[in-house]
Amino acid sequence: MGRSPRFATPVFAHRSIEGLNKTASGSVWLAMVSDIPVPAVLLGQSASVYAERPTFAPLRRHFACTWFHRVPQDRPHSTLVVPDGCVDLLWVRGSLRIAGPDREAKLEAIPPGTTVVGLRFQPGAAAAWLRIATSEIVDARVPLDAFWGAEARRLADSIAENGTPTEIAQRLESALADKSASLTPWNDVPRSIVRLLQESRHTDVHVVRHLSRELQLSERTLLRRCRENFGYGPKTLDRILRFQRFLRLASAPEPAGTANIAVEAGYADQPHLIRETRALAGLTPAAVRAQIAR
Repeated sequence: MGRSPRFATPVFAHRSIEGLNKTASGSVWLAMVSDIPVPAVLLGQSASVYAERPTFAPLRRHFACTWFHRVPQDRPHSTLVVPDGCVDLLWVRGSLRIAGPDREAKLEAIPPGTTVVGLRFQPGAAAAWLRIATSEIVDARVPLDAFWGAEARRLADSIAENGTPTEIAQRLESALADKSASLTPWNDVPRSIVRLLQESRHTDVHVVRHLSRELQLSERTLLRRCRENFGYGPKTLDRILRFQRFLRLASAPEPAGTANIAVEAGYADQPHLIRETRALAGLTPAAVRAQIAR
């Protein structure tokens, strides 16, 4: 994203645009100062702040990308992060942690000057790697050893804190590639769900009925698959992906007006966009666009 903190100790906050195909220009941050929400520079568009690359080839079926985010010394300690429907494996100050999918914006904290290394799971992959339903980690930030026990601690020790973020990422990817060989393969239904939702931008589409028909699944099976792999049902996932489309469109070099973006992103109208942006980000579309434009 009574909600649990993203991490037990101050950590980095990030979320993606469109879930699978995040670009540096699309990383949106909402900063908090003195407990009062204040618009701040949100974008991780500077190479000195955010960068991503394809994950090590043997892991690309499992992870969408490997990313790096360095919090500048002058950045506020706290950041409000908006939902994106993703699960990430994070290396933060010597610890490995899982960031579960969020349902609404939530406050995160990380010391300035810290670099976080992350691997973003492909749709459906987190459940296979963690051996739990993703619904069990919604809004949660959990140490990896809660899932893997001593294996996670050995992995963290083998990566070690010394070295550049690039070297740390390479050691992590190498270790995960070795582990991936022992995983039970999972089907492509989760990725198909994301694809179909991204392609369906009309608010008059009955989401559950549409997905059930296209995937040839009963509605009950579809709901179970969504909760297992995304943490919530298809309607919530659809809302989050639509909001991410709004953020991506608003981040374009020459963005259209808010009313036009609302329609292109799949909202019924501008008031619909306003309601959803307030619900998922706690801000108006105008406030989000003002931050993106900085």
